[in-house]
Amino acid sequence: MRIGELASRAGVSVRSVRYYEDQGLLVSTRSAGGQRQYTEEGVERVRFLQRLYTAGLSSRTIAELLPCVDAPSEDHSDTALERMAQERDRISEQIEELMRTRDALNSLIDTARDYRDTRFAQSH
Repeated sequence: MRIGELASRAGVSVRSVRYYEDQGLLVSTRSAGGQRQYTEEGVERVRFLQRLYTAGLSSRTIAELLPCVDAPSEDHSDTALERMAQERDRISEQIEELMRTRDALNSLIDTARDYRDTRFAQSH
């Protein structure tokens, strides 16, 4: 199938498909006229890539995990498990930082409300 059909069936833009191919995450063949051609498996591959991106993984991380998908082995599985654990730890750190930021904002909101309530009460 051609790139537009793949994109449509996978629910992504043609630009995304080209990006995945540029990153080495998706493979196509070329027709005699130079058009990209994809197999039926390409639709599921793109949907899978989308799920990984939605989970917050970068192209580099996805590329590191794909050998486990494409050629399962004990070594690939060990590498993938280690990489996924690193990503989990990175996301956990981001969550902790967001929680600290939320707590700081809550404190600022409380201070601003107290100030407003005090100023408003004094002016009446």
